[in-house]
Amino acid sequence: MITYVSGTLVEKTPEEAVVDVDGLGYAIQIPTSTFQELPDTGESVHLYTVHYVREDDISLYGFSTKAERTIFNTMRGVSRVGPSLALSALSAMSPRALRDHVVQGDTARLKDISGVGRKTAERLIVELRDPLSEMDLGDDGALPTGSSDAKADARSDALAALESLGLSRADAERSIRVVLRDNADIDSADELVRKALRANRE
Repeated sequence: MITYVSGTLVEKTPEEAVVDVDGLGYAIQIPTSTFQELPDTGESVHLYTVHYVREDDISLYGFSTKAERTIFNTMRGVSRVGPSLALSALSAMSPRALRDHVVQGDTARLKDISGVGRKTAERLIVELRDPLSEMDLGDDGALPTGSSDAKADARSDALAALESLGLSRADAERSIRVVLRDNADIDSADELVRKALRANRE
């Protein structure tokens, strides 16, 4: 089992980080929140990981904090929730925000997660409320004020705004990913919407 990877960041996108460890390159799938905390390529990086093995899939998932990894593993225990949906949740909001929305039964906020409709949101609340309410996420349950929480809110608000402007969920998400690839520090929904609309037209 691979529990963490430390090495040199070789490549990064909002979906994947490639880390060189003594000449061996690890392709690690990541949520957008982790992407926004990555250093520049060529610099040292440390990611907490989950080694996911199935008959038809061997993947490595990476996170900037232990709290993200804890939420990821807990979500995978929910029926019909796989790694992709767990990553989408962490791309939409911080671990602490996700925990709070589940504990409070906030289906509207949970539906902001890509791939989550009303029934899935209700299932997340029923199956995750008890384990998350008892979970101590520590100091990394939410990254410094003005960092990931603000960025996650900006992504969520921008996604809703783009859909209200007529973009499909898939097109809106694609445009946001394109923008964040070159502008990882954006924490304004208005700016993200403007750039995403421009990216969608290109």
